[in-house]
Amino acid sequence: MLGAAADPRTARRTASPLTWLVVALACAGQFLVVLDVSVVNVALPSMRTDLGLSAPGLQWVVNAYSIAFAGFMLLGGRAGDLYGRKRMFLVGLALFTFASLGGGLAQDDWQLLLARAAQGLGAAVLAPSTLTILTSAVPEGAARARAIATWSAVGAGGGAAGGLVGGVLTDGLSWRWVLLVNVPVGAVVLAGAARWLPESRAGAGRRLDLPGALLVTAGLATLAYGIVQTEEHGWAAAATLVPLLAGAVLVALFLAVEARTAAPLMPLKLLGLRSVASANAAMFLSGAAMFAMWYFMTLYAQNVLGYSPLGAGLALVPSSLAVVLGSKAAPRLMRVAGARAVAVAGSLLAAAGFAWQSTMSADGTYVTTIMLPGVLMMLGAGLAATPLASLATSGAAPEDAGVVSGLVNTSRTMGGSLGLSVLSTIAAARTGGSASGTALTEGYALAFRTGAAVLLGCAVLMLLWLPGARTREPARTRAEAEAQAKTQA
Repeated sequence: MLGAAADPRTARRTASPLTWLVVALACAGQFLVVLDVSVVNVALPSMRTDLGLSAPGLQWVVNAYSIAFAGFMLLGGRAGDLYGRKRMFLVGLALFTFASLGGGLAQDDWQLLLARAAQGLGAAVLAPSTLTILTSAVPEGAARARAIATWSAVGAGGGAAGGLVGGVLTDGLSWRWVLLVNVPVGAVVLAGAARWLPESRAGAGRRLDLPGALLVTAGLATLAYGIVQTEEHGWAAAATLVPLLAGAVLVALFLAVEARTAAPLMPLKLLGLRSVASANAAMFLSGAAMFAMWYFMTLYAQNVLGYSPLGAGLALVPSSLAVVLGSKAAPRLMRVAGARAVAVAGSLLAAAGFAWQSTMSADGTYVTTIMLPGVLMMLGAGLAATPLASLATSGAAPEDAGVVSGLVNTSRTMGGSLGLSVLSTIAAARTGGSASGTALTEGYALAFRTGAAVLLGCAVLMLLWLPGARTREPARTRAEAEAQAKTQA
C-alpha cells in the first residue's frame, strides 16, 4: 500500500479526490460563463414585451455580454498570472453573480443592458482562471488530458444546454430566471472556491502592462462591436467598417507595443510556439462554425418545423450528450493516435454532420434533420475540442499560463462571433427577406454548407500545422526514479 502511494508514476496517472474537487469547481465556473452566452436567446421575446425593448436594444442584450467578454479576456488572463488565479476566479465569479442578480431584477432596458455588460466583464476575468487553475492542479500527462476533456465537455455542454435551460425557465417561470438562476449556483461555487481552490500565481515582481492592456481590450472590444454591427447594417456600411478598421489598428498598435515592452501583457514569443499558434488558429475556425450550429438549429426547429422554445431545447439534448461523449473519449484516443489525428478526425466528423444538415427540408422529420446530423456535428466538436485545448496550453512558461488560457477563450469567442455574423449574412441573403418555411430552410442550408467548408479547411490547417507528437506520460526525472527505487527496496 505504501509503495503504491509513493510511486510517482501512479501519482501522475491519477489525481486525488481534492484535485478533482478543484477541477469540478473550475468546470462549474466555465459552465456558467458559456451558458450565459446562449441561455438568454429564447427569453428575448419575453424581455422585449416586459421591458419594452426596441429591436436594436434586444440585440444588445446578447451583444453587451459578448463584447465585454471578448474584450477583457486577455487582460483577465494576465491579471490571474500576476495577482493570483484563485483571487481572479473569486473576483470574476462574484461580479458575474451580482450582475446576474441585477439583470434579473432590472426594471428598465438600460439596467438590463448594464447588467449584461457587467456579466461579460466578470466572465472575462473568470474564464481564463478556470483553465489555468485546472492545468496548475493536475500534472501534465494522462490525468491532465482527462481534466481538460472534462473542462471542454462542460464548456461545450454549457453552450448546448443554453436553449434547453432558457426554454424551461422562461416557459415555467419567467425570463428573469434565466439570469437569476446564476445567483444560487454562483453562490455555491463561490463558497466552494473560497474554501478549496489553491492559490497560484507567476511573474512575481512584474507589473501589469497597462498600455498593452488598454490597447488590446479596446481593440478586441471594438472588433467585436464591428462584428455584431453586421447583423443590423451589413458588411459594407460605415457603422460596420469604421469599428472593424479601428479595432484592427488598435490590435496592430498592441502588437507593436508588446514587441518593445520589457514585461508585455502577451509575449509575442507565445505566437512563435507552434502548438499555441496552430491550436488557437484552429479553435478560431472551429468556433466560427460550431457556435453558429446551435443558433441555426434552434431557428430551424422553431421557425420552420414549429417547435416551441422548450421543444427546440429538448430536440437538441442528444447533440448535447454527443459533445460530452466526444470530449470524454478524446483523451483515450489521443494516447493511441496523437492529439493532431484526433483533432483532424473530429473536424472531419463535424464537417460530415454539417453537410448532412445542409440537406434539410421544410417538412423534415426530427430524426433525420435534427437528431442524427446534430449528434454527428457535436460528436466531432467534442473530439476536436480536447486536443486543441491541450495543445494550445502546452509549451508555454508557467508565468504565461493565464494569458495563454485567455487567448484560448478569446480565439473561440471571436471565432464564434465572426462566424455567426458571416453565416447569418449568408443565410439572410439566400432567404431574400421571405418568411416562408421553404425560403428560410434554403438560407439555413446554405449556412450549414458554408460551415462544412470552413471545417474542412480547418481540418487541412490542423493536418499541416498542428504538432504531430502523440500525447504520452512525461518522462520521469532522476529524482522520481530514485524515490521509486527506495520505496521498492
